[in-house]
Amino acid sequence: MEIKKVGVVGCGLMGAGIAEVCARSGYSTVVLEVNQQFLDKGMTSLKSSLEKAHSKGKLSAQDRDATLARLHGTINMEDFKDCDLVIEAVIENMEEKKRVFAAADKVCPKHAILASNTSCLSILQMAMATKRPSQVIGMHFFQPVPVMAMVEIVKTIAVSKETVEMAEKVSKSLGKKVVFAKDTPGFLVNRLGFPFMMNAIRMLDEGWTTIEEMDQAWMMATNSPMGPFTLMDFAGLDTMYAMACAMYDEFKDPAYAPPPLLKAMVTMGRYGKKNGWGFYKYT
Repeated sequence: MEIKKVGVVGCGLMGAGIAEVCARSGYSTVVLEVNQQFLDKGMTSLKSSLEKAHSKGKLSAQDRDATLARLHGTINMEDFKDCDLVIEAVIENMEEKKRVFAAADKVCPKHAILASNTSCLSILQMAMATKRPSQVIGMHFFQPVPVMAMVEIVKTIAVSKETVEMAEKVSKSLGKKVVFAKDTPGFLVNRLGFPFMMNAIRMLDEGWTTIEEMDQAWMMATNSPMGPFTLMDFAGLDTMYAMACAMYDEFKDPAYAPPPLLKAMVTMGRYGKKNGWGFYKYT
């Protein structure tokens, strides 16, 4: 099987980024949103990202225009009827993801692979909402998708060897390096990183120092492009909270438990860069 057309469910920060790298890599790409307002917002963000890459000399005008020609936005999942690969990038809520997978399973051709961009939720649970669990896999991208170099491929006990190989082939065709992970909460990268990020929040709440100083200290000490608070704002604090809850529920390890400050910020609607206010304020 050859992957020619890719569908992306969700045109938020992650979905738009995934759609962009797929279209830039030559795939005919259709991106789905729940309504026209969300779709217009996502497509505007996507086009802005392409324009930014062009203005920085990283994308020629010809390639920018060709990428846009390969992109199509929709609010109708029926437009996935000829997709070879569909990548889900909706909110970190299992019931919503299972609903998406069940709907895609009914629409997509029998050969199509269904993938999830979830950061920590069970791929197998999503797979069992379909009639093709051997063709369901995790493809976890990192934000910002056009810049970050890696994809985690998450394998369940039900997935076929052919599906894994195809997911790896597509990821590499997008210019990404691949790591493989087990289908356990947090997979590889977030299971490593979450205790660090949750501890940063606890240290802030205990008054050790400021957000800015902790970010700067980490960046200078490790030569990282972002400190923990900037990174969490980019990922989305609502997403971070959902992931922390899922990992703590699974492992019962206090290192993964979401600090009260994180819960309070999500409760008051401070989600990070996506809505303009997290640990930092954004214009």
